[in-house]
Amino acid sequence: MSNPSLKGIILVGGPSVGTRFRPLSMDCPKPLFPIAGQPMIYHHVSALAKLPGMKEILVVGFFENSVFDRFLTEVQMEYPDVPIRYLREYQALGTGGGLFHFRDQIARGAEQFFVLNADIACSFPLAGMLQTHAKHGGVATLLGMRVDRSVASKFGCVVADPETQEVLHFVEKPESFLSDMISCGIYLFNRGIIDVMRDAIQERQSRLMDEGEGETDDLRGGAERFQLEQDVLSRLTSAKKLYAHICTAGKDFWMQIKTGSSVIPANRMYLQHFLHAAPRKLSNAPRPSMSEIMTATSPVTPHSPQDPTTAYVIQPAYIHPTAVLHPTAKLGPNVSIGPRVLLGRGVRVRDAILLDSVEVKNDSCILNSVVGWDSKIGSWCRVEGAPGESTALNATLKGYKIPSATILGKDVTVADEIAIRNCIVLPHKDIKTSQHNEILM
Repeated sequence: MSNPSLKGIILVGGPSVGTRFRPLSMDCPKPLFPIAGQPMIYHHVSALAKLPGMKEILVVGFFENSVFDRFLTEVQMEYPDVPIRYLREYQALGTGGGLFHFRDQIARGAEQFFVLNADIACSFPLAGMLQTHAKHGGVATLLGMRVDRSVASKFGCVVADPETQEVLHFVEKPESFLSDMISCGIYLFNRGIIDVMRDAIQERQSRLMDEGEGETDDLRGGAERFQLEQDVLSRLTSAKKLYAHICTAGKDFWMQIKTGSSVIPANRMYLQHFLHAAPRKLSNAPRPSMSEIMTATSPVTPHSPQDPTTAYVIQPAYIHPTAVLHPTAKLGPNVSIGPRVLLGRGVRVRDAILLDSVEVKNDSCILNSVVGWDSKIGSWCRVEGAPGESTALNATLKGYKIPSATILGKDVTVADEIAIRNCIVLPHKDIKTSQHNEILM
């Protein structure tokens, strides 16, 4: 059986969303924030581009065109056989409106197309979804995953036939428990989905006219602005045309990336996945020159059993080749080190992301934290997030920081011998006293 012609669509939203991701989204569009050494949506593009029959990948959103220019140029060089383009909506149209607005470009030359939300981390079992889709012959297949029932109602819940995997019920964020299977925001559609979306838009337009909302021009924009989950998937369920491909427990992973602190578990999931699926994506410590070591602070006896001239790295870890690490530094597991990062003598980093040009001076410790671009951490400092992981979809509750990772925005300076625990620090701040459980404006 020949492979169907495919397209991939990545929904990136716009600058008005991602507010829960601050302060990290203040200096970098959320879809391009680096996780496991690559922009967030690079992992989506990589999974799509490797599928046989993939004809084109379209990034759809409401950001300015220039935002993705460099990313698209770089990723196109890595995957030259699959055209990758950005399509900008004329206004924010929701998860379904953008698909319908660009329906002609999406459907042209493709029998089936994947739709992926940008704000997720996933193992992307897309080949398995294709097999499931071919087997049942429905209009749509969604990726489902079983989660703890205590958090299931925070997502779109799915009830599926255990034998055929036909979706019997789909409810977006139900008020009471419905199922421990959730929708992962990854879909595979036939071209017939366009007719279903057209029906949804006509129904919405009729409802807006009955309610007397707006003039004709406003009506068009209001009708085209709709959500795939609420307005389309429920229709497919009623028509018995929606099926589920369920993630394999222990093999596949998935999580939402809503808040800044959620990038820490997302980073860990990708790195742990690469450990067995793509070990070449992981890094050993680069070997610094003696002049670089002297810059990082005076050398002492290295403690690395791997190589006495390099830092000690516990895998999995991603380390950019331009990073300079003192031989006595110790990193990992679950660490991503960005370009031009400088780590001094005796520094310890674990479960953390250090972004471009961060400098950490001697004997400091970074745990469960994100350190923003150009930030500087003094000597004998401790930057630490709260232990464990928060499942909250917001960073704050009633004005207080929910216990989770510590986040330092861009160009934050921390003085010597300072402890920062469970804090969010906005960009361009100088921290001269220890802080705990604070949001520092």
